[in-house]
Amino acid sequence: MAKRRANGEGNIRKRKDGRWEGRYTAGYDPTTGKRIMKNVLGKTQAETKEKLNKAITESQQLDVTKTGGYTVAIWLTTWYKVYAEPRIRPNTKAYYLNYIHNHIIPGLGKVKLEKLTTLQIQQFYNKLLKSGRIQRKGQAKLKDRSLSPKTVRGIHTMLSSCLEQEVTERLLLTNPAAGCKLPKLKKKEMQLLPQEKIGLYLAEAEERGLLAMFYLELTTGLRRGELLALLWTDLDIEAKTLSVTKQVHRINGELVVSQPKTQNSIRTLVLPQQAVDLLVEEHAKHPDNPYMFPSPKTGTMYDPDAFRRIHDKILKTIGAEHVRFHDMRHLFATLSLRNGVDVKTLSGVLGHYSAGFTLNTYTHATAQMKQDAADTIGAVIAQTM
Repeated sequence: MAKRRANGEGNIRKRKDGRWEGRYTAGYDPTTGKRIMKNVLGKTQAETKEKLNKAITESQQLDVTKTGGYTVAIWLTTWYKVYAEPRIRPNTKAYYLNYIHNHIIPGLGKVKLEKLTTLQIQQFYNKLLKSGRIQRKGQAKLKDRSLSPKTVRGIHTMLSSCLEQEVTERLLLTNPAAGCKLPKLKKKEMQLLPQEKIGLYLAEAEERGLLAMFYLELTTGLRRGELLALLWTDLDIEAKTLSVTKQVHRINGELVVSQPKTQNSIRTLVLPQQAVDLLVEEHAKHPDNPYMFPSPKTGTMYDPDAFRRIHDKILKTIGAEHVRFHDMRHLFATLSLRNGVDVKTLSGVLGHYSAGFTLNTYTHATAQMKQDAADTIGAVIAQTM
């Protein structure tokens, strides 16, 4: 692999026209990552070397006139509007705006850009962990004000990206967030619906007229937002396929449809015949409605929170312990692995970015698969003895 040339590193050569040319790296394009090359010219090698050294020194210096005019709050707001907002999804915007206005600006906003230190940022993160939760208007008084490690890491990711742009624009020499120590994530244990309760779960869904919706979830592992955003045009009855190209979220009180969370999440799923049959029956109930699963109250897209409440009521009715709806996706994945579906295929169905991620997520299921594989080869070898 070619060595990445350091910022400002240069070289000198003699041109065909007799003049000497010094070329140096003035930075890197933030969009493409390619080097930004500049040059100086001189009549002699010594003159060119002197010009080159001066140009390199200037390229590595901060623009003090710009730096002095920025506080963290001013630059963060500018960075968000210019670099972040045009490139992120609607639900990501909600997260960013929360991080900016409820956490970073109150905590670091008044600090001058050139005086911001790693120590200040680390102390800010530590404080968030202890007492960073915001008391919302109308919300019951919080007993625990600690902010989760996941949220603190999310704030760090955004802030570090913002500060890295400052380095690119020579408002800072280095990124002060780069040296911070981040809290370890607390892995949530999956709470899976017991296999013996699946029949009761679907029977209760059928009682509520929602069998097709919940059956489709259990046979595809769709995310809640993906499931509720489905249109009839996404279904190909003949090919028995379903196109997943969008998801719905509630943002600032409004239902917003956007692309799925990653490019890998845009996918085509093959459905079992019974799922197709149930969807055909479902379509007959509301043939003129474009939504696959419309809200019985509004006739439009189902509200994700209302849908979650139905799931909770079904669990309560069948006497099952509380299981997040997202864990029904985990149930689908676990059952698939335990019944011989290979990891690469399952990764594509779930819309994961790699089979490795799927393996890491479902180690509880793949551990048994490894033991089964070991027992199988052990049995084969034993027969030869």
